[in-house]
Order: sequence, then structure tokens, then C-alpha cells
Amino acid sequence: MGVLAGAEPFGHTGSAEIGFLLCHGFTGTPASMRAWGDHLAGAGFTVRCPLLPGHGTRWPDLNRTTWEDWYGTVREALLELLSACKTVFVGGLSMGGTLTLRLAEEFGDRIAGIVLVNPSVTRLKWDTRLLPVLGRIVPSVPAIANDIKKPGETELAYPRTPVRAAASLAKLWAVVRADLGKVTQPVLLLHSSVDHVVEPVNSQLVLKGVSSTDVTEVVLENSYHVATQDNDAEVIFSRSVEFAKAHAAQPEETA
Repeated sequence: MGVLAGAEPFGHTGSAEIGFLLCHGFTGTPASMRAWGDHLAGAGFTVRCPLLPGHGTRWPDLNRTTWEDWYGTVREALLELLSACKTVFVGGLSMGGTLTLRLAEEFGDRIAGIVLVNPSVTRLKWDTRLLPVLGRIVPSVPAIANDIKKPGETELAYPRTPVRAAASLAKLWAVVRADLGKVTQPVLLLHSSVDHVVEPVNSQLVLKGVSSTDVTEVVLENSYHVATQDNDAEVIFSRSVEFAKAHAAQPEETA
């Protein structure tokens, strides 16, 4: 089976001054990031949003991948942007935020800043500890997708949550939490006041764990988890452009 219609990766080639990498969430697709990417492109930025391995086809495909596969894909896209643009930013939703944090931990000041929307770094529910065992018995559990407050808006994502892949995501959380202190870039963190997927402790852990001195926290009062498709989407989009312009490298003066 091929990639679902609407789930394709996308990109916009704009200015070589500012590049922006977008990372979608677990079981989701670039469709949740497309309006964000269009807005960034409208500001003149070069934008890339890859489709993560195992996503955008059938949910069993995701159980055949691991967090290293997902990370390898966004890492490759980042390297491409770094070679093409003077200043590069990374933004992500949910697990896309987790991957964004990992990129920030590895690449340091080569990334000019990161934008996190409802990022995940842990899950407090008791069954999280059982994921490795559960994954050998049950291939999937009910979906986490489509947590959107806005009427008529639907997330293009899997109808089931693949358990083995979820166990790998939990491993990524542990890796990212252990290295949060390596995050020193400016951070724009936007999180929903009501989120039925990612618990509030996640944003708290990020805010306490990063070493960044330039951190801006924005509470999204009228959105659920998939905030990039919800009522506060324009807040995310406009604040991202402002953030990038404020932290972009200044053009060199000519003599």
C-alpha cells in the first residue's frame, strides 16, 4: 500500500537566509503540519516536513520501525537545510517535539532555535511500563489521534496505536529526558491548557530540564492536542515567524 492521500512529505524552497524543519507526531502525518508550513513559506522561509518511516500508510507498518528510524529521517532533513540555509529552526508537534529536542541536543548552536507544540517526553499512566511486554502480545490499542476541539477538523492519522512502536517511543523519551540539559537554543514552547493525549507534566519537565536562557512559554487556551489544526493554530504560526525573525542571523553588511 502506498502513502495515503494528503500524508505526503512536503517542502517549500524560499530564502536561503532562514530554513525551518517541521516534525509531525506519532501515528500522524505531515498533513497536521501543512498549514503551519504554508504560513512559514508565506513569510519567505525554506521549509521541509518529511514523512516519518512507518507513518502515512497502514498502522502495522509503524510496528516495523523504531525511534532511530524516525530520528534518522528528520536528522537527514536537518542536514539538508543546514547546507542550504544560513539560519535553521526546528519545530515539532507531540512526538515531533520529542524529535526536535533530540536534534537540539545533538546539533547545539547549529540550530538557531526550536518551537515545541505539546511536546512529549513521558507518560504517567501505569500501562506505559508494560509496553515492551504488551507489544509481544497485542499489536495495537485504541487510537490517540484526532484530539481536536475545533468542529469539523480531522487529523489524518492511524485509527490504531501500534504497541511495539509505542514502546520504542518510550525509549526515545528516556534518551531525550536524560539530555535535556544539552538544549541551549532559544525555545518557544506552546502547550494546550486541555490536552487529552500529552499530560501537563511533559511541558513542565521540558521547561525545568533545558539549559536555554531564552525560553518563551505560550498557553493555548482554545485547543486540544493537535493544536496545529485547532482554534489556536494561527497563534502557533504567527509566533513561529516572529520567533524565527527575532533569532535569525543578521545579514552581513557590505563595505
